[in-house]
Amino acid sequence: MFIYRILRMLLPVTLFLASSTFLPARQGPKLSEEQIKEFLRTAKVVDSKRTSKGVTAPYQLTMTDGTITHDAGFNYVDEDKAKQVFNDGHVEFNFKDSYKYDIAAYELAKLLGLGDMMPVTVERKWNNKWGAISWWIPTMMDEVTRLNKKIEPPNPDAWNRQMYKKRIFAELVCDTDINLTNILITDDWRLYMIDFTRAFRRDKEIRDKSNITKSMCERRLLERLKNLDRKELAVNTKYKKTEYLSKGEIDGVMARRDKIVTLYMDLIAKKGEKEVLYDDLVVK
Repeated sequence: MFIYRILRMLLPVTLFLASSTFLPARQGPKLSEEQIKEFLRTAKVVDSKRTSKGVTAPYQLTMTDGTITHDAGFNYVDEDKAKQVFNDGHVEFNFKDSYKYDIAAYELAKLLGLGDMMPVTVERKWNNKWGAISWWIPTMMDEVTRLNKKIEPPNPDAWNRQMYKKRIFAELVCDTDINLTNILITDDWRLYMIDFTRAFRRDKEIRDKSNITKSMCERRLLERLKNLDRKELAVNTKYKKTEYLSKGEIDGVMARRDKIVTLYMDLIAKKGEKEVLYDDLVVK
């Protein structure tokens, strides 16, 4: 790892939302998920800075509960349009761009055993706006930086297996805004996925089958996909009276789940389990 310590001295530090304009992130104590959620929902915001990341320019907040001080990302985008025309001429009907999908993505990831690949995210009102607030993860760089600087991971197999999971998840949630700056890398080479505000379309088809056919699948992930329960997903993507996913959006997830599982079962039948499935490695 000494090579990567040197690289960290040379590279700008990229934090949770992958922008060098952010304030330094604070390293907090290890807390349980429920403790982190409680902190995010209730801690006092003592400082804030608007970032230059993306169209909506989310905030980096510094928060404290009197004992713990830690940073969080806050995103409040919540747009719903009958028609959206993009700069490249692409048109999307029933366009939605919502912070609620960040919360839904985190809860779905947990059901699939991928919760450790996303920052803990909940809903909170701050500065008179409801939004998604996420535990700040200090990171070394994003995937764009890694590729541009041609930095190879110390354990390519472990890295590739994290990327397989990321690609499968992106297809499951129908993420229409896939961006390599939203793949963050910590100094111990763990991958974090962020920004799903334009996911969870109602499409029932997989957008890019090559993300499945060219990706091996972790054995337990395939089992969790098979066992993903619609009612459990609906319950877990609801907090009090707020539903983060509509019935149609859940229908889309379940339909794409079926297609992903079918693709992997077909691949196993053709190639054999050893060529398609793998058991997780410890990321080092």
